[in-house]
Amino acid sequence: MSKIRISAVSYLNSLPFVYGLKHSPLANDCDISLDTPSVCADKLISGKVDIGLIPIAAIQQVPHAKIISDYCIGSNGEVRTVCLYSEVPLDKIKTILLDYQSRTSVLLAKILVLEYWKINPEFVDAKKGFEKKIKGTTAGVVIGDRTFYSIPGSLYKLIAIYDLSNQWKNFTGLPFVFACWVTNKKLPATFVSEFNNALENGLNNIDKTLKEFPPSVISKAAAKKYLTENINYDFDTEKKKAMKLFNKLSQKIILQS
Repeated sequence: MSKIRISAVSYLNSLPFVYGLKHSPLANDCDISLDTPSVCADKLISGKVDIGLIPIAAIQQVPHAKIISDYCIGSNGEVRTVCLYSEVPLDKIKTILLDYQSRTSVLLAKILVLEYWKINPEFVDAKKGFEKKIKGTTAGVVIGDRTFYSIPGSLYKLIAIYDLSNQWKNFTGLPFVFACWVTNKKLPATFVSEFNNALENGLNNIDKTLKEFPPSVISKAAAKKYLTENINYDFDTEKKKAMKLFNKLSQKIILQS
């Protein structure tokens, strides 16, 4: 069998998966690339990779898509790294800049805006460097490891931070799923089993993960707390229920746009 091409997310929260794969019997059978969530999705959709840790909002665009793992990138309450940043309260926001690295988080923000917060801002697809434009009545959805940095303006003005996963929990009472392991082809059952074992091994070795891939923007202690308290990796029944609800509300948003 030729090497399986895998695209994993280049954020801190996926490193336990990367560690598990690199230290598994599959290591020599896989080519692993690290990409932003949107690029992971594009690669899987176009067939440039065989497996991707992709945003759940993109699954329907993948030909022959199949979720192949019992693990995901999820949360059950505060996730810390998917937030709406604003200098004003929700009802004063006039514009929301949408992170170009995201699909699921963008749709999640729109769902919360229209279904939960009941506000009516203008949505703007943002480009690299958009964080500097978060000021006044212009808010921004920012995802990933960049949220560990100081958001521009935060040293000078109080910025309100709305954790989107926590807001979803308040709205629905459910956890949230940001990304799942999806394939676009039929894979041998033995490979899928070994793949899941590798992911589980990584999750059971957070300390070894952080030793091999030391975080550059936060301490190891803070990184471990984030991975063990904010990120919830089990793709369980409640998360599947949450994903079903998210897909239903997403379709409503898409039809309205």
